[in-house]
Amino acid sequence: MTLTGRCFCGAVEVEVSGAPEAMGYCHCRSCRSWSGGPVNAFSLWKPDAVRIAAGTEHVAMFQKTPLSQRQYCAKCGGHLMTTHPPLRLVDVFAATLPDLDFKPAVHVNYAETVLPMRDGLPKLKDFPREFGGSGETVAE
Repeated sequence: MTLTGRCFCGAVEVEVSGAPEAMGYCHCRSCRSWSGGPVNAFSLWKPDAVRIAAGTEHVAMFQKTPLSQRQYCAKCGGHLMTTHPPLRLVDVFAATLPDLDFKPAVHVNYAETVLPMRDGLPKLKDFPREFGGSGETVAE
């Protein structure tokens, strides 16, 4: 399976292949600020499953912390993906991939939520243990 997404103006095209490693929602302050919304829907992919298919010259990057390299289109400011080098994963925003069959399985950083979501999914206080978090859940 190959899916294609584009930035806001269409100058940059992103392709993902195969299946994502995970999908869910992030509630951390950084993702909320970056996305401009109360929650960010993510899809995590192995780096070799993600490629810029067109418009590489327009891709810019901002790195606030060593955990995240946020990539966007320099022409329109449209968000594309966030590379997480320590995790060896790339978060291609679910909204960037219009044909993605988005099936969230978890909420991360739910201790920071500003939008409670009662959907029955596990709510992790921070990150799973395997990603350096506590793995603790919080009540819906």
